[in-house]
Amino acid sequence: MSTFMAKKGEVARKWYILDAAGKPLGRTATTAATLLRGKHKPIYTPHVDCGDFVIVLNTEKAVLTGNKLTQKYYRTHSRYPGGLKETQYKKIMAERPELAMYLAVKGMLAKNSLGRKQLVRLKLFKGNEHKHAAQKPVAWTE
Repeated sequence: MSTFMAKKGEVARKWYILDAAGKPLGRTATTAATLLRGKHKPIYTPHVDCGDFVIVLNTEKAVLTGNKLTQKYYRTHSRYPGGLKETQYKKIMAERPELAMYLAVKGMLAKNSLGRKQLVRLKLFKGNEHKHAAQKPVAWTE
């Protein structure tokens, strides 16, 4: 018996909805990353993009535990001297909560072309409404 390897054309993609309201940001991000990679499927193959589409709702209601709101920073550098920019997560969660969820999920995916393709299938929304009703998404239950 040989090992099964999924092929690009065989993968059937589904749409799932995750609700981040009242849940820790990292826990929601790990669930989203697992669905994007396709690790929940029996046909999972590491080098094939066999994940699903993920819609995350209520990103502004996601919770950061402990003192992360004040102690955690998002840092970028322009590669020029003195080019470090720091943004506190309190500000990110107030102004752009989708960015916080996006960065959390992006950090959990592969740092190559496969991870970039998977990240395109992540759809983030502030409120409870989304524009993907035509795809008939199903609520994900753990």
